[in-house]
Amino acid sequence: MTRIPSKAEILDWISAHPTQTSKRDIAKAFGIKGADRIDLKRLLKELEAEGHLQKRNKTYRDPEQLPPVTVLLIKAPDENGDLYAQPLEWHGEGIEPIVLVVTTPAGPALGQGDRILARLSKVEGSDHHYEARIIRRIGVNPKRVIGIFRKGAEGGRIVPIDKSSSNEWIVLEDAVQGAKDGELVEAEQAGPKGRMGLPRARVINRLGDPSAPKAVSLIAIHQHGIPDDFPNKVVAEADAAKPMGLSGREDLRDMPLITIDPADARDHDDACYAEADSDPKNPGGHIIWVAIADVAAYVTTGSELDREARKRGNSSYFPDRVVPMLPDRLSGDLCSLHEGVPRPCLAVRMQVDAEGNKLSHRFVRGLMRSQASLHYAEVQDAMDGQVTDRTEHFLEPVIKPLYAAYAALKKARAKREPLDLDLPERKIVLSDSGQVTSVAFRDRLDAHKLIEEFMILANVAAAETLIKKRSPLLFRVHEEPAPEKLESLRETAMAAGFPLAKGQVLQTKHLNALLNGAAGTDDAELINISTLRSMQQAYYTPENFGHFGLALRNYAHFTSPIRRYADLIVHRSLVSAHGWGDDGLQPAEIERLEETATHISETERRSMIAERDTTDRYLASYLSERVGTEFTGRISGIARFGAFVKMDETGADGLVPVRTIGREFFHFDAEAGTLMGADTGFTISLGQRVTVRLTQAAPVTGGLELELLSIEDADLPKGGFGGGGGKGGGRRRSPAGHTAKRKSSRSKHKTAKVKRKVERNKRR
Repeated sequence: MTRIPSKAEILDWISAHPTQTSKRDIAKAFGIKGADRIDLKRLLKELEAEGHLQKRNKTYRDPEQLPPVTVLLIKAPDENGDLYAQPLEWHGEGIEPIVLVVTTPAGPALGQGDRILARLSKVEGSDHHYEARIIRRIGVNPKRVIGIFRKGAEGGRIVPIDKSSSNEWIVLEDAVQGAKDGELVEAEQAGPKGRMGLPRARVINRLGDPSAPKAVSLIAIHQHGIPDDFPNKVVAEADAAKPMGLSGREDLRDMPLITIDPADARDHDDACYAEADSDPKNPGGHIIWVAIADVAAYVTTGSELDREARKRGNSSYFPDRVVPMLPDRLSGDLCSLHEGVPRPCLAVRMQVDAEGNKLSHRFVRGLMRSQASLHYAEVQDAMDGQVTDRTEHFLEPVIKPLYAAYAALKKARAKREPLDLDLPERKIVLSDSGQVTSVAFRDRLDAHKLIEEFMILANVAAAETLIKKRSPLLFRVHEEPAPEKLESLRETAMAAGFPLAKGQVLQTKHLNALLNGAAGTDDAELINISTLRSMQQAYYTPENFGHFGLALRNYAHFTSPIRRYADLIVHRSLVSAHGWGDDGLQPAEIERLEETATHISETERRSMIAERDTTDRYLASYLSERVGTEFTGRISGIARFGAFVKMDETGADGLVPVRTIGREFFHFDAEAGTLMGADTGFTISLGQRVTVRLTQAAPVTGGLELELLSIEDADLPKGGFGGGGGKGGGRRRSPAGHTAKRKSSRSKHKTAKVKRKVERNKRR
């Protein structure tokens, strides 16, 4: 007689053979045949009722264990860059198993929210329970949309705030989630992506009134996924921080270091001081001190603060708010170089000669006390003779020596010839209620340039020191323009009558010669914009490729650790290289340095896009009351669907749709960057001066639609239906050259022919 196994033996078998768990497999394993299968079936049902087994697709498994092949939901990478996943088929009552996803170079690129089918293997003696190897990806992140909810009879619709999105989204009644008409919401796609008609969505987050004061930046924050709330653990860790003392630091408290920042600055992370060099070997030279807040002393590797700072990558600045990288307890208090308060710092002493060349430098970890917190305008006013009670005391001993050192640095800069673009920066002024009161262009003062040159010099010193000490770091890299973009710039310059020679190793001095040649002409703005567009985007990397735009061989960001994670990495590397403490760069950080560089380069681009979108929305809001007004501007971009115009008054960009230009078909030439009329040959190209009328301004999307009135002070040719231009009596021609009238005639002839045939059939 066949022995029926015990319940424990069945459970052991299933645990040891997770792929052979059907009733047939179990029966075969224990040699059970015939009528004995009834007893086996009874045991399996009992185990199922007791909760030891779960039946699924004719197989039995332990509910406290995951099946060998299962569907997983990918989570965000952890602080070490490891990828974990949530099992979607976990039915146990204990702690949910931790699953580590083992990726391969040949496997698919996975991101948070992806679903995968994976083969699991159990792991003993580790911080995770299973390792998953990808079989295939079976899903991707549900597409998300942020927009205005419009309530309907059965649910409603979402009008996207993204001006590049033309489709509305349908929201069924059971997916509204209490959203009110006109409310700003975040939603995700519901249902298959390939369905006919408008896509469906379900509301997942209600964001409030889009017209509320200062809601514009909130839209961009949510749209681009910028974290704007600190977890409680992070805030608690920041609140527990204490002021640093002098222990292990050089005392710089008596040095007259001052901070110079915008008038509305909340944090002060850099201070400076300069004096004439007393060394007789360096006549006319200067000693420059730059002191930077010692953020590394408070934000240590692996801490909650560090994980959150790395996640954010940088602070994001909007006209109405700042989304900081660090909690206010640090960014606005302990790490901020406030006037009259002792603060820890990393400082660099730099010796430069009369021509502005750096002769030597050394770094110290110190304790400083800012003598004054000044802003750019009042420093510049003091140098221009408009001294106030605040600046009078500092004019002779501090401000004038700073400008004297800057005069020397300008000489070195002139020899180096970094790229010198002239692109005015817009400043949006808001009222207390969040309404735009004015749009102006920021003044570019010598005080701004002074601080900029001091910071560049300190960044160079940091890079050179770490290179010399063979300490890992993140370089700020800016590569030279791509050949195709350079060729496009050359064609634009030649069309405007300015040469840019071929067959030479491109240097910034060649581009500066082009910019200087165009300066003061009508084409100056065009050449500046075209040069900027030809540039590569700067990024972070552990490898040193130099900085093309600044014409520097070695460059790293060191001067803003409150708002940039890259600077914090450089600070930690300096601490390690000088042996200043155990809060320097850790081995685990060094291993994932390349990953960190990629991540923070992406967060930087994310912030730039969000800041630009916010500016566009504020400008659209400002101009919405001036619909119908005429503006002057310049063609700043050409696309198949129309021409972009940068308006002189505000610097805002608007679109002239190609469908509204004249009465003819326009051919788009991507290489030349032109739109050409099929009938008249009329050509629209970059840089042309135009007069436009504002026809539409959408504050929610930031979109501006314009009507083209004139180009280069000349009216548009009528073309097409308006008479003139081409054969056919001015009738509009299709690209194929057939007129609308001929097409209509053929259609009538065909209809008549069909009618005659029908009538003949009826007679029969």
